[in-house]
Amino acid sequence: MELVTVATFLVAGAASLFMAWAIGAGSSGSTPFAPAVGANAIAVMRAGLIVGVLGFLGAVLQGANVTEAVGTQLVGGVTLTAGAAIVALLTAAALVAVGVFAGYPIATAFTVTGSVVGVGLAMGGDPAWAKYAEIVTLWVLTPFVGGGIAFGAARLLITDRLPERPLTAGMAAVVGVVLANIGFALLGPDGESGSVAGVLGPKLGLEQVTGVALGSTLVTLGVAALVGLVVYLDLGRDREGGQRRFLLVMGALVAFSAGGSQVGLAIGPLVPLLGDDVPLTAVLAGGGFGLLVGSWTGAPRMIKALAQDYASMGPRRSIAALIPSFAIAQTAVAFGIPVSFNEIIVSAIVGAGYAAGEAGVSRKKMLYTVLAWVASLTLAFVLGYGIYSIGDWLLL
Repeated sequence: MELVTVATFLVAGAASLFMAWAIGAGSSGSTPFAPAVGANAIAVMRAGLIVGVLGFLGAVLQGANVTEAVGTQLVGGVTLTAGAAIVALLTAAALVAVGVFAGYPIATAFTVTGSVVGVGLAMGGDPAWAKYAEIVTLWVLTPFVGGGIAFGAARLLITDRLPERPLTAGMAAVVGVVLANIGFALLGPDGESGSVAGVLGPKLGLEQVTGVALGSTLVTLGVAALVGLVVYLDLGRDREGGQRRFLLVMGALVAFSAGGSQVGLAIGPLVPLLGDDVPLTAVLAGGGFGLLVGSWTGAPRMIKALAQDYASMGPRRSIAALIPSFAIAQTAVAFGIPVSFNEIIVSAIVGAGYAAGEAGVSRKKMLYTVLAWVASLTLAFVLGYGIYSIGDWLLL
């Protein structure tokens, strides 16, 4: 391999690590435990340390789908070169880093998607309209679905219409349903993921009925019942302590999901460069390490911003915010759709905040955040397209 090629590849790798750091410091590192910090269930610095480790594990065990989507499915007809990857990653990372230091949660998925699409089109690629439709659909629905579910769950928890203990246990059972069906790299065959229900269900030896896999369904219901029962008993022993523990578990699940989704935004553009020479698991581990370092060094600032500036919520509303966040995040991971955890968490926080009559919700902050999301997508696309086009013209 020529020296120039090696140097270019090293620069692309460094850009990817910088992007991973920026994501860890901003999106995946700050958002999962922000509601828990806001509810005084965990300290800011401890949250940053824990989320870094969980993000690393999520990156290795669940990062393949989004990584491949970002690297190969956003533009058709061309393959990203090392130079294109450098431009896309540095453009997106710079915008995210500005958001981290300014205290505004820039949507990482918007910046990476915009820059990769901009660079890919500048290379002469074709728009991947079907993939764009999936991405935009999820982006548009997230605030309404996540915020709406968080609002409804919070209203149920903070009112006296239903008993709080069985209601919370029921919500935990819903989390159990998702847990039983999410994919993990360790459970599937080589190159694929497998879920607990998908692996254990067929071993029960039950036949399908009208297209429904009875074995997997029974495993799912069993996991849901077990999770709900554990939470129900824990709340019975210590209501406030049980709420805090459930909240921390939800934060951990969201942090794990963040790693599985966000690592693809950092290392996806490198996938076309590596081919089959480097195992994807090794690349995921490298990206996960970047997320971990970013979470440990930069996340506390953004955790504080989200926990204190958006809404002042107790454990119940924080739980209501994290449940839909976890479900949406895992949906994005399963379908390989790059999604912004800032958008997911902020929408859920606002929905749960409005359940108490807008208590603690800053409309001004939310307006600035939405404008920052739109501007980051547009600016990333324009800069990615423009910088690559200028560089390509200068090298002719």
